[in-house]
Amino acid sequence: MVLNPVISKLSGKLVVLASASPRRLEILTNIGLRFEVVPSWFKETLDKTLFKMPYEYAVETAKQKALEVAQRMPFKHLKTPDIVIGADTVVTVDGLILEKPVDKQDAYHMLSRLSGKEHSVYTGVAIVLCHERQEGGTEFKVVDFYEETKVKFAELSEEMLWEYINSGEPMDKAGGYGIQALGGMLVEYVKGDFLNVVGFPLNHFCKQLEMIYNSPLESPSHKMKREDSGGTDGPCSPVNSLSKVTENGEVSNFNSSDSAGQTPVPEQNVVGPECAKCNNEGFPHKIVDLLDGFKASKTLFTACKLGVFDVLSDSEGLTVEEVADKIKASVLGTERLLEAAVSLELLHKHKVEDKIMYRNTEQASRFLVLDSPLSLCGYILHCNDLVWPLFTHLESAVREGTNQYERAFGKKTENLFQDGYFRKDDIKMRFMNAMHSVAKVTGKDVATAFDLSSFKTACDVGGCTGAMAYEFTKAHPGLSVVVFDLPPVIEMRSHFQPKEQDDRVSFIAGDFFKDELPKADLYILSRILHDWSDDKVHELLSKLSKACTPGCGLLVSEIFLDEERSRPSRALLQALSMTEGRQRSAAEYSDLLTKHGFTPVHTQCTDNLLDAMLFVKEDPNVDKTLQILSSESVVVT
Repeated sequence: MVLNPVISKLSGKLVVLASASPRRLEILTNIGLRFEVVPSWFKETLDKTLFKMPYEYAVETAKQKALEVAQRMPFKHLKTPDIVIGADTVVTVDGLILEKPVDKQDAYHMLSRLSGKEHSVYTGVAIVLCHERQEGGTEFKVVDFYEETKVKFAELSEEMLWEYINSGEPMDKAGGYGIQALGGMLVEYVKGDFLNVVGFPLNHFCKQLEMIYNSPLESPSHKMKREDSGGTDGPCSPVNSLSKVTENGEVSNFNSSDSAGQTPVPEQNVVGPECAKCNNEGFPHKIVDLLDGFKASKTLFTACKLGVFDVLSDSEGLTVEEVADKIKASVLGTERLLEAAVSLELLHKHKVEDKIMYRNTEQASRFLVLDSPLSLCGYILHCNDLVWPLFTHLESAVREGTNQYERAFGKKTENLFQDGYFRKDDIKMRFMNAMHSVAKVTGKDVATAFDLSSFKTACDVGGCTGAMAYEFTKAHPGLSVVVFDLPPVIEMRSHFQPKEQDDRVSFIAGDFFKDELPKADLYILSRILHDWSDDKVHELLSKLSKACTPGCGLLVSEIFLDEERSRPSRALLQALSMTEGRQRSAAEYSDLLTKHGFTPVHTQCTDNLLDAMLFVKEDPNVDKTLQILSSESVVVT
């Protein structure tokens, strides 16, 4: 039930919290706000000496967090949020800003400073309102504010200090304490908003929303325009409230704030001569970007297939002629491919004496070199060799409502599956490489999405090469994982074994539709459910439900659709391949699993290729509400 009428006005909007803080997530969830969590990539390295007051630092950090997410999502997530919320909490005492302690000794120094003293807790909040303009591009309006709460600590003995530090609670809290938990025992009094100390000033936030929806926005906010054609780092990138552009093109920092807690910044639209085209009124930038999108994809596919990034991986740079010789291609074709890759920010180009040299960007070195630990090459080649041919017949797929395997490969789907993946070793290896590369890149984020310490054994159903399983054992030392997959897959697992063996990962061959599932406390379904028809999905979930005892966990990892299907996403585009399966939203997965006796515990948007949901098997003899409460006390995101 939503008590605040302003919150109800956000219904149907894509609201994003640019923070992974479980405390902020809980506060906003408790008021009935529906939102996604997309943690910000902004590195909190602002120079504190540039800010006259501590709250200015907190506000600016919150603003940069929110803007980073707002600017990234249309390009990385293929959807534009309506509202992005950023927040940053700091504790100040004796003129010092205390953030999260780096270790126990740092926590000790922080808490010793707070002992017996009154200190201030500031939370800076930024609300970024995003609006897609008809002529293309996205307009951002930023409203920011701060809240101060006074907190007085009791005199703390050495014994109490170390007992609290050894509890582990201080390590992810600003100032080294959490008032909502054990840290509350250290506090004598609080003057002001208690939730502000927890991490989010809810009352002030709701008042700001009321101002946004019931009064003009120009007073408390500023506009920042972003042209889609400029990308995230191109010449059309916006200049934020902490920056100005000097005559020579360098960026320098400055600050301006008023006494009311706002940080107003004048409207800015700073572009150079090369960006004059961005201001053409009515030009369809987004449509043109989509029009050329397939060319960019094929450039990436071709560079990977020819091994461009591999030949550049062991050098500081090569000439066009040197690259052409190594990849056995024409100089003209290689030059045009390299220039296109530079424009897509996949390669760097620089001049050494009188020669033009090309080298990999940092991301290309990490994700596009074949033998890199996080290489996506396997999946990219899979997209080139399998997905690309299917999508060349998209018109027929839409007209007929069926997949286009036969048109693309001369075989029916079931024949391609058997003859292709499981009889021809080269094609089978290519498919497994694709699944392996996705699992390597997504595995850590999926494995660390939840606290799984209550589970001791897991079964990765359809776990392919075991890449995901190894990430789970790395993240959870007390967990052992069985990978359960088809015999031909298990036979070839040795090609993908990590250099450091882990005895906690084992492999069992079997068909998860026909054979008995291995016993486990936790079952993992990563990229499984979307592949199968509804009948097959219900068959598998029914089988899992019977295998699970009350309290067993089920972790589902998929691409989650937004509820309204109104924004572009990888899942919606993937669905056009017309497989027998389908993509679902988190709410639809929740409804689906609930029908089979599983209670949803947490949902985590990982900001990676896959998101995750954790469920527990219900005990029919226990009240469902109590089950949810008890499970949430164990599993925390």
